[in-house]
Amino acid sequence: MKKLKATLVLFISLFAVSGIKAQSKDFYPGTWDVMIFGTPYGDVKRTFVLERKDGKLGGVIKDSTGAELTKITKVTENGKTAAIDFTSQDYDVTLTIDPVDEDHVKGNLAGFTSTGVRRKEH
Repeated sequence: MKKLKATLVLFISLFAVSGIKAQSKDFYPGTWDVMIFGTPYGDVKRTFVLERKDGKLGGVIKDSTGAELTKITKVTENGKTAAIDFTSQDYDVTLTIDPVDEDHVKGNLAGFTSTGVRRKEH
């Protein structure tokens, strides 16, 4: 019985430690390929390059060729949700995203569904 209790304590401790480590990781910095579905221009793919400087998340948005389209004006983080503000075709818009798993997000931009995948750097 003592062996069983010791094994259970070990497993619970391992899960607790791995959970703490996973929560402390800064999720959003990196390069994200985001697809926005059903816009008046069709499905639109953009690359969001997010980085944290002085504790604040920011970055740029690029098109499919890698050309910079616009700078991100503000990112508001609320729990796991990130609201990314930027200007697109003279309109101020916000892409709101939530993690799905370690490398995927789902979200919404002006009522249009979006999905994103973290780009793996080689």
